[in-house]
Amino acid sequence: MTKTTTIEALSERLSTMARGPRRCFAALTGPPGAGKSHVADELMTRLAVTAPGATAILPMDGYHFDDMLLNARGDRPRKGAPHTFDVDGFHAMLTRLAADDGRDVVVPVFDRSLEIARAGARVIEAKTRLILAEGNYLLLDRPGWDRLAPLFDLTVMIDVPEPVLRDRLERRWASFAPAERTRKLEENDLPNMREVLQSSRYADLRLFNG
Repeated sequence: MTKTTTIEALSERLSTMARGPRRCFAALTGPPGAGKSHVADELMTRLAVTAPGATAILPMDGYHFDDMLLNARGDRPRKGAPHTFDVDGFHAMLTRLAADDGRDVVVPVFDRSLEIARAGARVIEAKTRLILAEGNYLLLDRPGWDRLAPLFDLTVMIDVPEPVLRDRLERRWASFAPAERTRKLEENDLPNMREVLQSSRYADLRLFNG
């Protein structure tokens, strides 16, 4: 059964994991607009004090398919939906990191200013004991994605009321023309939000971030 937590209690639990001898993985998941990156950054700030140098973030967004491939497949308007990610590549990276073989590992990171994933953009050092995986679909109970959950030692669903999510997503596209803003919301962001809310496995913990 999913239990409710706070950022303070979650930080304490993660700190214990980060100070242990074994490399551990925690999943921070939730729908678009839930504030996953913000929560991950807040936890990193806290863990830098209690377990300095022991934690790294692995963003799922680094595994976006490139626009060139999405255009060729006709999937560019749905960028951000589950089928527009390289879930096999993300699974392979988690498996590689779990090997904990004493080597640094270089991972990709999504550049939001350019809307592309940058290969080789972040180093997860060999000494890292806790990896915070962050992304929308980490607990999605769909083929391919369902292989991820067993790799995590702890899973956290970031809980935000749907009206708040919608407001945040609307503000994300505030600079776009009304028709384009509506298209992005109604044809992509909101369907992706509902997919996470309706088709994710239960998490170990639920963190309110509304």
